[in-house]
Amino acid sequence: MNYSEYLSLSQLLSLQHPRSDPPQHDEMLFIVIHQTYELWFKLVLHELEKIRADLSAGELYAAIAGFHRVRTVMKTVVGQLDILETMAPMSCTSFRDRLASSSGLQSYQFREVEFMLGFKRADAIELFDPADPGRAAMEKRLREPSIVDALYDFLERQGVAIPAELRQRDITLPAVPNQQIQDAILDFYKTKPALAILFELMIDFDEGQQEWRYRHVKVVERTIGTKEETGGSAGIEFLKKSLFHPVFADLWAIRHRI
Repeated sequence: MNYSEYLSLSQLLSLQHPRSDPPQHDEMLFIVIHQTYELWFKLVLHELEKIRADLSAGELYAAIAGFHRVRTVMKTVVGQLDILETMAPMSCTSFRDRLASSSGLQSYQFREVEFMLGFKRADAIELFDPADPGRAAMEKRLREPSIVDALYDFLERQGVAIPAELRQRDITLPAVPNQQIQDAILDFYKTKPALAILFELMIDFDEGQQEWRYRHVKVVERTIGTKEETGGSAGIEFLKKSLFHPVFADLWAIRHRI
């Protein structure tokens, strides 16, 4: 076994297929950046699965380590947009028609990340053909407990009575803030410093994913302006609607009370 074999480099490096004719130099950049995003999303899903299990099991320090890692990944994902911004609008236009009906909205792994974090929307699945393997993956995530549900498990192990309406709610719907949960978290901020570290790392990660959304919107706006997205959405205006959706709403709701 050598380095190339272990990483399957021959297969990995054969997956970049620019489609422009004549070839457009920046299309390779566009492909590599977006393929790299998908690899990071794969890692984030891998880490979130462990975080979900750790929270449910009450493993505080493992959950802390997990959120530290995914927050660091999000910083890297956001940083990669600096590279994408070196591509001038004219360069993007030169090959953009080759994307045809494909669009970043069709990143089923990013939808999976959203669902795992509790931002569930069944209508997002309708963008995918029933035969698309990504659709089955999203439907599975839609019906699984989210990180927010695992947080309830964790809080319950700390002695918090979880409201029945949270435990009995339709798991395929988005997570919602709750006053009782907020009060319990606020108390832990004041009485259990180790838990406060976990909550702050969760806020860090949440801020990171919101930063990713904002930077992504600005890159798209800078590159294609108000043009319609290649996938048929309303472009920049559609993306702006995704901004400022916190994952851990209960943690944000108590900031002024701490």
